[in-house]
Amino acid sequence: MRGTVWLDKAVANRSDDHLLPPVKISCDTSKFKYKNLKGHRSAIRISRIVSETLRLGFEDVRWFVMGDDDTYFVPENLVRVLSKYDHNQLYYIGSLSESHLQNIHFSYGMAYGGGGFAISYPLAKALAKMQDRCIQRYPGLYGSDDRIHACMAELGIPLTKEPGFHQSFC
Repeated sequence: MRGTVWLDKAVANRSDDHLLPPVKISCDTSKFKYKNLKGHRSAIRISRIVSETLRLGFEDVRWFVMGDDDTYFVPENLVRVLSKYDHNQLYYIGSLSESHLQNIHFSYGMAYGGGGFAISYPLAKALAKMQDRCIQRYPGLYGSDDRIHACMAELGIPLTKEPGFHQSFC
């Protein structure tokens, strides 16, 4: 299992950096329109992380797993859950929101970043080919998970609901 931390700008190096996953700087997203007055345009940058990670060219990748900055994963559980699915197929795996209103708004079809989600390698390749054009078509969307969902809809890939990916509110 490998991980990468994506930031919008470089941070100062520390002596214990070798203990952390590699830090990458996201590409400039200023060319993309962002029209949601309640959101933050960093959602565009975050939504492109799967595509940017794919372009790093890591070998033997089966899944791209993404979560919010306050999401945590138990690696053993993640491996157990994802092993139920064929990583050679097109999979978008996650869970719904605990908010009924959010689920109604997104037709019960969007994986929420707070609970994390997984995208199979072949789906990540398909996403990377069309994602920038997809993002351009939806400048009014709010968050990164919303943008991923829009692109999954354009690709015709439904959410595979997996209750192990869940968010909770404290």
